[in-house]
Amino acid sequence: MGAVSKTTNGLPAVHLVDGSLYVFRAWHSMPDEFFDADGHPVNAVHGYTRFLCELLERVQPEHIAVAFDASLTSSFRNAIYPPYKANRELPPPDLERQFVQCRAITEALGVHLMIDHSFEADDLIGSTVWNLRAAGWRSVIVSADKDFGQLLGEHDEQWDYARGLRWGPAGVHEKLGVHPHQVADYLALCGDAVDNIPGVPGIGAKTAAALLTHFGSLDNLLDRIDEVTFLRLRGAATCAAKLREHAEQARLYRRLTRIALDAPGATSIDTLLRRRQQPGQLDSLCEQLRFGAFTRSRLRALLR
Repeated sequence: MGAVSKTTNGLPAVHLVDGSLYVFRAWHSMPDEFFDADGHPVNAVHGYTRFLCELLERVQPEHIAVAFDASLTSSFRNAIYPPYKANRELPPPDLERQFVQCRAITEALGVHLMIDHSFEADDLIGSTVWNLRAAGWRSVIVSADKDFGQLLGEHDEQWDYARGLRWGPAGVHEKLGVHPHQVADYLALCGDAVDNIPGVPGIGAKTAAALLTHFGSLDNLLDRIDEVTFLRLRGAATCAAKLREHAEQARLYRRLTRIALDAPGATSIDTLLRRRQQPGQLDSLCEQLRFGAFTRSRLRALLR
């Protein structure tokens, strides 16, 4: 893959990175052989730093932000549905410490950091996409998470950096069988095991996509459940019965799967302008994290 275009159809791009995803990936993929000056593991910090360096070197973005989840248990979704993400183990102290260090590296490189205890990284990115679209900017969302498909407007892209795959709204339909504005409804129907959202029993991905293709939205589907029985759909009568029984749960699940657009994301493009930083903060981090000479030189070069 070559250099990443900063403009498409004359629209400038802002890059919005799902930071927590790349910290978790580094935690699982990097060997346990890196330790900071205090003897604590920093394998996730090393992996995340390599990823961020490579992204900044390739894209050279003028406007960028990295969003992090503050917690697995404190978002508004946990308040309305306590089982939300309850299937996930809480990060061990060694990883919690590394999240703090990854955030410090991000800021030391002059990259805008977004984090909030009531909203997740998805919501901060979604609200930023929404705010900046109105100002004439397109967004490149750097993440593999399928939930982000619901945010893609005509000129936006999602970029699965590790696999080197990029797609726009049409790619969402190719992957899921629904359009971006239907993704939250789709996940409410078929569920999302990653986030412990069960969906409507008996409705899988293909059935959810078929129902939304026919009815357009979850609201229309639930208003016209009687019509489901007559669709040329395997088990149509059983499907209709399940939808009647679980209609309220489906509406609740959509409150979980829909990315919030009123979170405290960036409201001005100037907020996302990469800042010129003094090297002192970065140098002290490099000492604490015991980065090698190559990583230090990469990081220093990114401050120029």
